[in-house]
Amino acid sequence: MVVDDEERIRTLITRSLASEGHRVVSANDGISALDRLAAEDVDLVLLDLAMPRCNGLSVLSSLRERQDETPVIVLTGVTDIAARVQALERGAVDVVAKPFSLVELLARTRRHLSATRIPRTDQRFLTAGGIRLDMDRRRANVAGRDVSLTEREFSLLAHLMRRRGDVCRREELLHDVWGLDFDPGTNVVDVCVRRLRNKLKPDPPIETIRRVGYCFHGE
Repeated sequence: MVVDDEERIRTLITRSLASEGHRVVSANDGISALDRLAAEDVDLVLLDLAMPRCNGLSVLSSLRERQDETPVIVLTGVTDIAARVQALERGAVDVVAKPFSLVELLARTRRHLSATRIPRTDQRFLTAGGIRLDMDRRRANVAGRDVSLTEREFSLLAHLMRRRGDVCRREELLHDVWGLDFDPGTNVVDVCVRRLRNKLKPDPPIETIRRVGYCFHGE
């Protein structure tokens, strides 16, 4: 889904994605986008920040409130770093600045679409530290109880569990979980880890390695 109040941009991105074989739907404001997302399945959203009626940040907040885990790439002409940080903290998987390179945008789109399709392996379940992740159904069970995780929390936990016993640096997590090749200068990783620990109580097996990153220590 392409969400932008500028018809020229919607048309450009839609045609480019369609030429690569994607089925594309569009919306010209946040309210229309939220209505469509509630009515149909979408694999990825390209979302402008500055729009009438309901801006991109409000869309991200609404998606989080209703636990819609559709990945969102934010497109923004806003140069204020704070707005970009807010977008990431509200659940965006990536931020692309306007004016953007169409080649780069398509590459980022392909990467995030691939990330939403879990590769088939012989190991459907990932188990460690009393936690069991269903990689197909994207569900988590902790000590016999089901725990609701956002897609970002699920991806972060799966990454840490796969690397259990190893120290995962913040730069690695930003790249592999958030899809970022730069440090946004915020504590987005720490905030997500804190939410994870609250959901994995009473004994969350995630250790903080001061000034470095995190380590999953469960067997």
